[in-house]
Amino acid sequence: MDQRNFTYMFYGFAAAWLILAIYVVSLVSRGRKLQDQLETLKRTLSQEKL
Repeated sequence: MDQRNFTYMFYGFAAAWLILAIYVVSLVSRGRKLQDQLETLKRTLSQEKL
């Protein structure tokens, strides 16, 4: 195999891992936002019951 093939393969894998990492970070961020909204909703509902 040519050395260029390994270079392209490395860049391809690096791009795939970068995209995957960005996706996971975005999922974690969305999860935190949803958790915050859920906590706010719980507090609002518990205050209305009083």
